[in-house]
Amino acid sequence: MSNTQLKSTPLSNLNQSLGGKMVDFAGYSMPIQFESGIIPEHHQVREKCGLFDVSHMGPAFLKLEDTTLSGDAAHAKISGIFEQLVCGDIAGLAPGEMRYTLLLNEDGGILDDLMVTRPAAPEEQGSLYIVVNAGCKEDDFALIADKCEGAVLERADENALIAVQGPKTRAVMAEYAPDLSDMVFMTAKRVDVCGVNCLASCSGYTGEDGYEILVPAEHAETIAKALLENADIAPIGLGARDSLRLEAGLCLYGHDMDENKTPIEASLTWAVSKVRRSEADFPGAGKILSQIENGAEMKRIGLELVDKAPAREGAEIATKDGEVIGVITSGGHGHTAGKPVAMGYVQRAYMQAGTELDILVRNKPRAAIVTKMPFVKQNYFRG
Repeated sequence: MSNTQLKSTPLSNLNQSLGGKMVDFAGYSMPIQFESGIIPEHHQVREKCGLFDVSHMGPAFLKLEDTTLSGDAAHAKISGIFEQLVCGDIAGLAPGEMRYTLLLNEDGGILDDLMVTRPAAPEEQGSLYIVVNAGCKEDDFALIADKCEGAVLERADENALIAVQGPKTRAVMAEYAPDLSDMVFMTAKRVDVCGVNCLASCSGYTGEDGYEILVPAEHAETIAKALLENADIAPIGLGARDSLRLEAGLCLYGHDMDENKTPIEASLTWAVSKVRRSEADFPGAGKILSQIENGAEMKRIGLELVDKAPAREGAEIATKDGEVIGVITSGGHGHTAGKPVAMGYVQRAYMQAGTELDILVRNKPRAAIVTKMPFVKQNYFRG
């Protein structure tokens, strides 16, 4: 796909003016890195604060057609409509609470992972704020619109989505949006950022404290420029975003999970809410509940490599006797962990932390050890 065919975001011009190296990502022209490079950007987020343009993602609102309902009744109705597609407890969300969940096919395979939020404001009950992945959003939106009878899907991906992440984020953002300071992990509310009404969630994809902020497109560049004037904030590209999420043990859709993997196989059993297990009314419930009870034959695990050579996606995982028992789905240098790290799928007998395996890098065995994830401490603010 040529650059002339790539979609832009409200921050594309700013990204280029800041020296962003632009690449095709999910059909969008996105910065893979800026002038400082991926490793300095990675450390910037771990030590200070970074700003990401994630406007290629798929924010949307699912709203009840029936506007006579309000409050908890409206939320119960919209949740019942949406829960037929996912395995998370959406009905149990409190106002302003958000949940990570999974969009499933009838065989329990993962069609996408997404964030779902119950709005905080009383006048917004009966709607859900949903953010899906960029590469899946057209299929996701079509599925939701088709299956969610009694609700209307309103896309919001013409706006900007700005992620601000890092240990200094909370202190830095207090200058621009004081109402963010009391937010805890996995909550959302409408706040003024630089005087502009935005929808902010306390969440992110780096393992660090921070926010993802839905900003009206016409104000996006002004707000981003204002934030970047702060000495503790720097622009961060998708390269560091990937290395940060890998260290945090977070899945990348289409790599670490896909429609052929169930939540149990992807080590996301916790995303299948207990109340939904008891109701067994989500897509693929029979297979998923069987795997919860009996275990899955293959499962996603973390690996640390003993030497300095990183493992890349597609590399085979083998026993010390050379038997291939799995495959790497994400791998690279853990710049904060100080060693190469990877995620992959292995057979049940080799899932235990401490198991010694080999990863075949250019057909040469590289020693690796099965390791609990995340590879670095997650620093979400939980109050």
